[in-house]
Amino acid sequence: MALDNAPLGKNSDYPDQYDPSLLFPVAREENRRRLGFPDGRWPWFGGDLWQAWEVSWLRPSGIPDLAWAEIRFPAAAPAIIESKSLKLYLNSLNQTVFSSSEQVVETVTRDLSSVCGAAVSVHFNSVDHSHTAVGRPAGYELIDNEVVDDVVYSYAPESLTASGPVVTEKLCSHLLKSNCPVTGQPDWGTVLVSYTGPAVDRAGLLRYLVSFRQKQDFHEHCVETLFTDLLNLCQPESLTVCARYTRRGGLDINPWRSTEPEEQVGPRLVRQ
Repeated sequence: MALDNAPLGKNSDYPDQYDPSLLFPVAREENRRRLGFPDGRWPWFGGDLWQAWEVSWLRPSGIPDLAWAEIRFPAAAPAIIESKSLKLYLNSLNQTVFSSSEQVVETVTRDLSSVCGAAVSVHFNSVDHSHTAVGRPAGYELIDNEVVDDVVYSYAPESLTASGPVVTEKLCSHLLKSNCPVTGQPDWGTVLVSYTGPAVDRAGLLRYLVSFRQKQDFHEHCVETLFTDLLNLCQPESLTVCARYTRRGGLDINPWRSTEPEEQVGPRLVRQ
């Protein structure tokens, strides 16, 4: 489907009665073709963790209930869900009666899986329980103070280099900024890079990440670009790239791509 038909960037009514037709898929194929993977084969495992902080519905008594949700989309799904359409869909639950929170989970799981074309995992969390957030995951080294002599603000993959003996490192930058390809609104994120291979030049990596500052793309596409560039230009033996994006409109999106099937997204950060 063309993004011209998406609700993103348009004035929208906010329905409060359940309506799964609000969900709008965006095919992953075009971005993966740009990255050089036209035949459905790509060099990563991974997924996209969405955290939805505004989920509510009505109990049979008429009293509202609410939760915050963790939604995991597999990277192999043919489509992502356009974020505003997911917000509109979740809002459509607000005045809808469900027999239990389990029924809400089952409904959301079914609808999202149908639209993105793969099995989606949905888990509800109570807002009454504490969920610890961290500024930077343990073991990651911050690269944001590296000296960069020639900062650029347009996409610069040539910044990436690696050399020397094999090392194992975990690197972090809070300075990722990209822009929505439809609205132009800024998307802010923290990038986590874990790898084994020749040592990545940290100043070059920081220069590369800053070069996304004017790049227009969806969160998931940005992470697949990051992963592919690091894999091709730095030649690591193993690699995991995760971006934890700042919450906007009650949602945050956290894609990760890895050469290792068991890798996960890691802990929630303070900007989420």
